[in-house]
Amino acid sequence: MLENAETEPWEYSLHIPNDPRTVPISRRTLRLILTVHGLIHLADTAELLATELVSNAVRHTKGPAALHVRWLADVLRIGVWDADPEPPELPCSLDQLAESEEGRGLAIVQACADLWGWQPLARHDKPGKYVWCDLAAAQAPARVTPARQAAQPSATA
Repeated sequence: MLENAETEPWEYSLHIPNDPRTVPISRRTLRLILTVHGLIHLADTAELLATELVSNAVRHTKGPAALHVRWLADVLRIGVWDADPEPPELPCSLDQLAESEEGRGLAIVQACADLWGWQPLARHDKPGKYVWCDLAAAQAPARVTPARQAAQPSATA
């Protein structure tokens, strides 16, 4: 693994067509990025967030989209640009959506991310929007390495 992989800023973009098959491709690409940067402990939550954002872009727009992932100052930002300039519908609480088959995406993002938002953003002379969320490294569970595990007191001791 690269030295300082967790502290040095980096960013990646994945341009995706409007195709439902891009959702698992985006998810797997994100997991690979986080793995090579030593941030696998963020992968499960980050994959969930990216899945919701990419799914919304593919499902609710007709044009291309792009997944953008950035690591800066111990914060992972996951964002998706799509070709629809209309703002996303604001999420209801998850409790209100318990029986609903649709409309939970941004509610899940709101519940799992530290911060989320959107902004109008044109790309390559195409109008659109950028929906993003932040996941702070401090919110992730601590990694247990073999050395740390051995140092932790046993529940039976």
